[in-house]
Amino acid sequence: MTPELDYKRFLKPDVISRLKGMELKARLVVEGFMAGLHRSPYHGFSVEFAEHRQYMPGDSIRNIDWKVYAKSDRYFVKEFEEETNLKSYVLIDTSASMGYSSDQKHRIAKLEYSVYLAASLTFLMLKQRDSVGLVGFDERIHTYIPPKSAAAHLHVLLQQMDKLRPSQKTDISDTLHQMAERIKRRGLIILMSDLFDEPSKVLAGLKHFRHRKHEIIVFHILDPRERDFAFPAEAVFEDLETGERITTLPWQIKKEYKHELEKTFDVFSRECRMSNIDYHLIDTSISYDRALMAYLNKRARLY
Repeated sequence: MTPELDYKRFLKPDVISRLKGMELKARLVVEGFMAGLHRSPYHGFSVEFAEHRQYMPGDSIRNIDWKVYAKSDRYFVKEFEEETNLKSYVLIDTSASMGYSSDQKHRIAKLEYSVYLAASLTFLMLKQRDSVGLVGFDERIHTYIPPKSAAAHLHVLLQQMDKLRPSQKTDISDTLHQMAERIKRRGLIILMSDLFDEPSKVLAGLKHFRHRKHEIIVFHILDPRERDFAFPAEAVFEDLETGERITTLPWQIKKEYKHELEKTFDVFSRECRMSNIDYHLIDTSISYDRALMAYLNKRARLY
C-alpha cells in the first residue's frame, strides 16, 4: 500500500456505513452559527474578526497579523467568527506507554486504537459540518492542526494521525492547561489517553477546561492486561517511559494492583461526574467500532 493511501485504513467502509446514521450532539451551549446539530447562543451570521491568539505550528501564515508582529516582534493570528456551530479539538496522548499492547499479533496498541477511534469521530463531526482540530502530545504539544469544517480537512487530519508515534514521557496535565489557555471560544474537547499521570493533576487540567465552559469527553484507553493483570507466573515489567525494569511474581501483587486501579477508576469517574465531564473507560480488547457505537448510543439516550 502506498503512503498516500495508507492513512485511509483508519476509516473502514463498514464502520463508515454505520456511522452515517449516528450523531454526536454537544450537550452544553457552544458558540457559532447554528448550522447543524447544536443550538447556538448567538443570532445571525458573522465572519468578522473576533480576536488575536498566539501563533501555533500548523496555523496558516495567511492569518498572521503583520502589524501586530511589527509592534511586538511576536506572531499572532487573527481568529474569525466560525461558520460552523461547534469547534472541536481531539487531543491524543502519544507518550511511550501508549505504544503498549499485550498481544502484538491480535491486538493493536493503545495509540493506534486511539487513532482509529479519533478518525471515526472526526469523520462523524465533519459530516455534521462541525470544525475539528487535532493535538498530539507527550511531554509537550508536538502536533497542532487548527479546527476547520471543510470536507477536505479530513484528508489533512488523517494524514497527521497516521504520523503519530509513541515517543517520550507524558505530561497530560501541562498539555491540558496549555490548551485551556489557548482555546478562547467554547467548544468540545475530546481526550484520548491511558491517563498514566497523577490523577489529581489530570483532573485539575480537565477542570480548567470546564472553568472556561468547554464540554469535555475523556476516553480512558487501556489494554486488558493493564486491567486484569493476568500475566505469567514470573514476569519482567518495564516502564516504557523511563526504561526501569523489575522482576516479580504477578500473583503476589495482583490483588493490591487491581484494588489500587479500581480506586483510580472511581476517582476519575466520580470527579468527572461532579464536574460534568463525560468519562468513558475503554478496553482495547473490544473493537474500536463496537466501543464507539456503544458510546454514541449511550450518549444519545442520556442527552
